[in-house]
Amino acid sequence: GRLSSRVSLQEKKIFSVHGPYPIIRRLLRARGWVERKLPSYETQRKQQMGDQKKQQLEKRASGGGDELREAVLNPRGSAQPSPGTAAMQHPQPRNKENKGQGEDEGKREDKEQCNEDSDDIHDLMSFLVQDQVPNFLWTTRLRSIDSELLQKIEVVNRYPRMHALSTKEGLCQSLQKLSWFEQVDLNTFFPRCYRLGIVEEQEAFIEDFRLTAARSLLKLALEKLEDRPVGTEQPPKSGKVPGDHVSHPMPPTVRQGSPLYPQLVEEALEVCEQHLGVLAHQDIDRNTPSPCRTCIAWDRFLQAYYRVAHEGARLVLSKEQRKRCQDLLQRLGEQLPQLGIEGSLNVWILKPSAKSRGRGKAGGNMGDTHSHGEGMPPSLCCPGIVCATRLDEVLRLAQSRTGTPAGVCEWVVQKYVERLLTIFGTKFDIRQWFVVTDWKPLTVWFYRDCYLRFCSRPFSLHHLEPVRHLCNVSIQKRYKTSQPDPRMPRDRVWSNKDFQAYLEQLGQGDAWHQVMVPSMKAAILNALRCTRDKVGSRKGCFELFGADFLIGEDCQPWLLEINSCPTMSPSSAVTRQLCANVQQDTLRLVLDRKDKPTCSIGAFELLYKEVAVTTCLPVGLNLMVEGCSLKKP
Repeated sequence: GRLSSRVSLQEKKIFSVHGPYPIIRRLLRARGWVERKLPSYETQRKQQMGDQKKQQLEKRASGGGDELREAVLNPRGSAQPSPGTAAMQHPQPRNKENKGQGEDEGKREDKEQCNEDSDDIHDLMSFLVQDQVPNFLWTTRLRSIDSELLQKIEVVNRYPRMHALSTKEGLCQSLQKLSWFEQVDLNTFFPRCYRLGIVEEQEAFIEDFRLTAARSLLKLALEKLEDRPVGTEQPPKSGKVPGDHVSHPMPPTVRQGSPLYPQLVEEALEVCEQHLGVLAHQDIDRNTPSPCRTCIAWDRFLQAYYRVAHEGARLVLSKEQRKRCQDLLQRLGEQLPQLGIEGSLNVWILKPSAKSRGRGKAGGNMGDTHSHGEGMPPSLCCPGIVCATRLDEVLRLAQSRTGTPAGVCEWVVQKYVERLLTIFGTKFDIRQWFVVTDWKPLTVWFYRDCYLRFCSRPFSLHHLEPVRHLCNVSIQKRYKTSQPDPRMPRDRVWSNKDFQAYLEQLGQGDAWHQVMVPSMKAAILNALRCTRDKVGSRKGCFELFGADFLIGEDCQPWLLEINSCPTMSPSSAVTRQLCANVQQDTLRLVLDRKDKPTCSIGAFELLYKEVAVTTCLPVGLNLMVEGCSLKKP
């Protein structure tokens, strides 16, 4: 053991793994690396609390014997502290829920890591290198590593300051500036998204919701004329789009209402015509910047639209109006890339801006008559992600947030993909991995293997509970499926090869390589180009990311979010194999390739490597604009 430790020290092969990564630990040990074990998250937390309590006692002792006696007799601090010691209390998290989540996650990681460790020769070798700086670190969170030690480690699997890419708020804000970097329309791969904590974006969302409602009403009007119940989705023709396409009949409890006021369709037509004018820049000379906000009484219009879309109210439509509806929708489709995914029910999804795996403090869904999933206690039906179909519900949630620091948006709202590709009538999404090995110049590696995550119940826009709409494994594992579809995988996971075989059966085998994969690559690269100037770049670092995509009915992928440090815990036979493979190939990419550039890197392929350009720092340049004001003669 001492000889191995000495050799590893000379060859700079000392590593540390912080978190539940048995695959990484085993692969590095097989390469002759020796581990320096770091304190677990729970141990660090207890030590930090102990140090703070000790400092608190010392401060109180310096302030007087009565305070010291009180601290000793009541170490938990149930007595009221003096004003002079209030600032020295242990800083509390923003709310108890976040604290509990952090502690539970840390304990879970510690438990999994303890199960990996064993008292054998590795413990002895680890003891012999305890005073050495690791050459390689793999961790779930940088903040759990001592900052001075972190600066000395050569290779780290995390980049600092990833908020702009790996949070929903940051990605939304970053992609809004895509036009500054690429001549690409954001709306072709990222569903419309707004930060509700920003006044301008909340106003933009309100306008978007109203315009979408007007377009949806025209769709419902045309569906009604085809002798189909109002609120039913129009399935595409079977020869064009693969997969199952789910209709959404109105709930049986809804009764047909009385006819609505005849101006309703005419108002929707007027709104859409004015919107087309705005898209054609015909509103430049208008006094009002956005006539779509004021052309009709929106409160009355939305209430009538809700009756049509969700309560089965009848529409009155003339032949002329039908022709205008068809013409306007066709022209809008040429201008709006997302018209094809909107559907007709105007569903939006609210997400906590900086949480993962569906966590948050919002409850269930807001626009559904069945608030809880079958077979699941109501207390567990609060994933934090909420589907809503009414404007007032979204705004009420945005206004109910409390304890949010200044400049931080607690919620983002995004257009829900209503017309998506389903498999056996069930929603799924795709987890796609990629690695960034450098930000300057930007170097990205795409992983050719990925996996699909299924929901537990059939997809329906009239039942918005999480079991039908959130594909997160951490959410779906909470539900009990009483009568599972025999065609669905038992563990609700497919590999990309399973998906390709399914597409082949439908006669759409080329869709994966010709449409889906190229579009996913382009979306990932666009997101990285927007954020590279905002993240913390450090030579020697790398990071494995997990991008989540939905697939539309036309097989086009839609980027939902990008996850930093994606989970490697196997939840199925598919993920057990794929997660082990991607970890092995990542080590090949970032370690083995340094010594042997021609070595195998598994399923990774170079997606993009920016040409390094030397730039001169603009030091000392006097940048100004000179001129004079115009005056009337």
